[in-house]
Amino acid sequence: QPKQEKNFGLSGLLAAETRMFQGIELKFVEPAEARMPNKKWRLYEFKGEEQLRTLHLHRASCFLFGRDRSLMKFPGFIPTDHPSCSKQHAVIQFRLHEAEDGLGGARLSIRPYIMDLKTPNGTFLNGERIEDQRYYELREKDIVKFASSSREYVVLREDSA
Repeated sequence: QPKQEKNFGLSGLLAAETRMFQGIELKFVEPAEARMPNKKWRLYEFKGEEQLRTLHLHRASCFLFGRDRSLMKFPGFIPTDHPSCSKQHAVIQFRLHEAEDGLGGARLSIRPYIMDLKTPNGTFLNGERIEDQRYYELREKDIVKFASSSREYVVLREDSA
């Protein structure tokens, strides 16, 4: 039997290890540009005309939405109990954003982004289904919806008028 050659290629084991939380593999990894928000962002949850709760998004750098109750101890886990939602459905991630300031320098800000985690029923931003595994910047007054759930989440900052 011929001797097997050494393989120094990427196995994916290290990446998988960084995606674990209490024995559960997460469908995302926080990117290098992840930051704690410096402004007080909020999600207002509505079912029809009734406001159910206010979610304070300034308390963690990311928020994971899904049905997997075994993630309740994950900092930033927000349960979505609708049967059309996936166990790990979407993530809101705060990321450092760099823009030119017009004077040859850079202006830095920390902004919220949403990403669908390859779910069959999708995540919707302002009524449009977003692509899987791609970050979309959230802006004030955006409306987020998960799968076929009737709950809508409105994005606002604390200082909004």
